[in-house]
Amino acid sequence: MNKKTASKADWLKAFRLRTLPLSISGILVGSALAHRAHAFDILLFVLGIGTVLFLQILSNLANDLGDNLKGTDNEQRIGPKRSTQTGAISVQSMKNAIYLFAICSLLFGGILAFLGTRDMGFEIQITFYILSLACIAAAVGYTMGKKAYGYLGLGDLFVFSFFGLLSVCGIYVLMTKHFDWTILLPASSIGFMSAAVLNLNNMRDHENDAKSGKNTFVVKIGFHAALKYHLILLFTPLLLISIFAYLTNNYWSMLVIFTYLIIGKSAQYTLSNPYPEKLDSQLGKVAISTFLFALLFSLSCLIS
Repeated sequence: MNKKTASKADWLKAFRLRTLPLSISGILVGSALAHRAHAFDILLFVLGIGTVLFLQILSNLANDLGDNLKGTDNEQRIGPKRSTQTGAISVQSMKNAIYLFAICSLLFGGILAFLGTRDMGFEIQITFYILSLACIAAAVGYTMGKKAYGYLGLGDLFVFSFFGLLSVCGIYVLMTKHFDWTILLPASSIGFMSAAVLNLNNMRDHENDAKSGKNTFVVKIGFHAALKYHLILLFTPLLLISIFAYLTNNYWSMLVIFTYLIIGKSAQYTLSNPYPEKLDSQLGKVAISTFLFALLFSLSCLIS
């Protein structure tokens, strides 16, 4: 019997394109902060965008395969059907794609680290090379392997660290060649909002995750506590940006408050419909809100 060959549409679905704007939010914010410090570098910006896009797709593919191999993707899962789960893409084809995107991520990340640190000390250079490898390991290790950190309730911490702190601070340091502690405020903001997307995803699937042995943070603290935690993740960024605006006199950064026209409605809907099957509709809204948050903050850095 002939094996079905995955179509272009199958692969685009597996790439989960709706997650890509979220992945570049940190690079936008970090680069905008570097522009405010008169140190923007277009080549590093392009390499940074390319790196995080490859890493995000790598993560999506690895999650697709990892959850399928562990049996977490089954008929009880509420979210969209995954590609290896349905057989649209074979396990071997998915493994090959993971290898390909891991190589692309390593290539772009390595060049980014090399060009960004060539005028910096040896210790800094080695640190960024190690961080490049750590990003690839984190992208793959969420659901794959015996010690998959997503199954240990550490997904939120990794998302906060890599999507927020490392993405924003990393590109900022590569462009400016120094570190300013105030950038931790917008970096943490992006980290919190990115974690909110993961939290929604895990609230949606918490019942099946618990049965499958995937002990996400939601499974650990319980669904109703996760609802309160979700509000903290969504609204803490506004407080952090307010502090940033005061400390840096960049009150234009409060443009991000317009994002809360969407975030507020999403939070209200989530609280009013605390049912797993109702939450999938909010994932895209929170992801796009994070991207809009990053765009408005970046605009504030350009005009201040």
